[in-house]
Amino acid sequence: LSKPGRPPGYGGRCGHLPWGPNVHDLPVEEAKHRQFDCIVFQDDHQYERDQHELLSTEQRRLPKIYIEHDPPRANPVDERHPVDDPDVLLVHVTPFNQLMWASGRTPTRVIEHGVLDPGYRYTGELEKGVVVVNNIRGRGRRLGFDLFEEVRRTVPLDLVGMGPDGLGEVLHGDLPAFAARYRFFFNPIRYTSMGLGVIEAMMTGLPIVALATTEMATVIRSGGNGLASTNPLALVEGMRELLRDPAEARLLGLGARRSALERFGIERFIADWNAAFSAATGRRSLAA
Repeated sequence: LSKPGRPPGYGGRCGHLPWGPNVHDLPVEEAKHRQFDCIVFQDDHQYERDQHELLSTEQRRLPKIYIEHDPPRANPVDERHPVDDPDVLLVHVTPFNQLMWASGRTPTRVIEHGVLDPGYRYTGELEKGVVVVNNIRGRGRRLGFDLFEEVRRTVPLDLVGMGPDGLGEVLHGDLPAFAARYRFFFNPIRYTSMGLGVIEAMMTGLPIVALATTEMATVIRSGGNGLASTNPLALVEGMRELLRDPAEARLLGLGARRSALERFGIERFIADWNAAFSAATGRRSLAA
């Protein structure tokens, strides 16, 4: 659904993502006049308020899926999820998120990200790292702005993303080739879901340097596909080693690409979502 001005949650087919012809831009005022098989929510306000304003009574009786993109913010272990309904399927995008949310009686399952394979692009000729985070300054410690500032005092880093800092935004379709020139990809984020930007960098063959927190701790293996640690000093030393040893960086990047292909392939993602839609519409058990 879309609203004028494309506010958060109602962007429709906005931006420069490669939307397929099966994705339709539907103005919110037309929603009540359309037929649907299932209603998918991605924000609290959509579930708690907007569905009562935008959908008909009959539509609100349809099967529902809520996609939870983030770990709990207020309390990492005791926060109750806003969806409390045994007839709604709650989909988490990482096992960590499923573990940490208190979901009560709501059935849950995990569908991890899936990304298209852009092919191996890594060259690594730039003796610096790249960080891809939108509006990092305004999002503070959780997104690691303080760590980014601290690390770049001693390690050369370029910042890509929306906001006043760094190089600015790079179009999504151009990012794989752009980032592949850097020696490594640094993810300074303390607490969020597994980022698509990290997975896309892995697909191109970039070695990943990241904090070993949330789901990242299960994805990045030091010495296998990058470097993960909760010690920023260890991460800095690892970055310096990658700058000194381009051959090692290339090997770790190949490992990152293998990991991404094995875990985050688009075919698995499609199969998982087809199974979720079948479950939500009554053809299979909701829990998985």
